[in-house]
Amino acid sequence: MKEVFKFIIDARKAFIKDIESLSLEQLNEIPVGFNNNIIWNFGHIVVTTPVLCYVRTGIIPDASSVKYVSAYAKGTKPTYFVTQEEVDELKKLAISTIESIEKDYKEGKLNNITPFQTSTYGALLESIEDVIVTTAGHDNTHLGYVTAQKRIINNK
Repeated sequence: MKEVFKFIIDARKAFIKDIESLSLEQLNEIPVGFNNNIIWNFGHIVVTTPVLCYVRTGIIPDASSVKYVSAYAKGTKPTYFVTQEEVDELKKLAISTIESIEKDYKEGKLNNITPFQTSTYGALLESIEDVIVTTAGHDNTHLGYVTAQKRIINNK
């Protein structure tokens, strides 16, 4: 799992590099053909993994205690202009949450999970390892959306 955590962090660093190459206006712009924007895709990956790891294992009772979950959870879409302060905090959380999850994983705190089926892939996740591996794919799906959104924004 060490390699999977490294891959997730490396991919998130690449995502952060993409974000840092854009203006706040570009991050908040919803390109034609999309119902969200670049910062929403980034915020979504930041909140999803802690929700799945900590709610599904019962460490936290529900998703409401995960910062920014109401803005970036599945089924939401951008409703406000995201400030630079929020972007900066999301960038920090993108790495720190994965580091915390890795630490808790190594300490065995995430062993008891309630199995569930993902709505996106239809995959049955029965272990924390399943959730962590799926995180890598989920993060990169959203990085792909951002790549497409950047092309639209930059070609206007």
